[in-house]
Amino acid sequence: MRLPSCTGLSLPGKTRWVTARPTRLTSPPMADPLTYYPGRAVLSLDGPDTISLLERLVTNNTQDWSPGEARYGALLTPQGKVIADYIAQRTETGVLLDVDAEAREDLARRFKLFRLRAKVEIEPRDDLILACAAPGTPGAFPDPRHAQMPHRVFTTPEGLEPALDYDARRIACGVPEQGKDFASAEVFPSEINMDRHGGVDLKKGCFVGQEVVSRMHRRGKIRKRTLILSASPADASGIPPLSPANALPVTSSSQALGEATSASENKALARIRLDRLASALAAGGDLKLGEIPVTLEKSVWLQGEIAAFESHD
Repeated sequence: MRLPSCTGLSLPGKTRWVTARPTRLTSPPMADPLTYYPGRAVLSLDGPDTISLLERLVTNNTQDWSPGEARYGALLTPQGKVIADYIAQRTETGVLLDVDAEAREDLARRFKLFRLRAKVEIEPRDDLILACAAPGTPGAFPDPRHAQMPHRVFTTPEGLEPALDYDARRIACGVPEQGKDFASAEVFPSEINMDRHGGVDLKKGCFVGQEVVSRMHRRGKIRKRTLILSASPADASGIPPLSPANALPVTSSSQALGEATSASENKALARIRLDRLASALAAGGDLKLGEIPVTLEKSVWLQGEIAAFESHD
């Protein structure tokens, strides 16, 4: 689903938001051979009980899943925090998971603990790699998180070069990534927009951490979201390299709103407290990334979530 964007018009004492057309991102250049995604790894779950095992553990829907189709999901802690998120492609006899390379070993270990007597083989696949692919490439599938993300394909690693523009694309689409924006067991699914990217099915029977996640949604107010911030081209060079361990504060009139965890070109992804953001916008405050003035890119759904805090105040 293509997410709409909004443009903010600052007025004295308040902010008015006008729905704008979605930003159209041109497809990234496709190298020949394919380009791969650095920092990703492949985990295979294979066997007749694969889907029934995943159905009781992970956040995404596993029913009516056709071979070749990809879905976004995660395994959570019992407290509802993300151990590892992934993109899973259905195979004839199981699934292939595209996961953060640093999280793969722990994810495999946890799946094995839950496996019990289920007939599922769980193995790392170092013979495969995740690559950026043009639509129509054999085996390629659309990224289920956002329609404007490049297609992906599991392939062999021989002769591949890294996809250098990947971070620019995912940040512009508002797609956070494990290892670059959050660590294991650090965030709830809603804080990295998993529910907005199709990664959480609140109607399925059960999954680990479901009670906590469902309760957060029933309350009707999501406390934190990962949002896109934009600096002017002139200020973009002042944004340093970012990571979860080297985040940059986001403020408004010296009030802390959150932290930016990754950036590319003039855009950054930041995990923001929505209640504080609502207060800052109502007061007409400017946003800063460190000392750099930035603007907030808003979608229609985010507009509604901020309004929920404004009406409460």
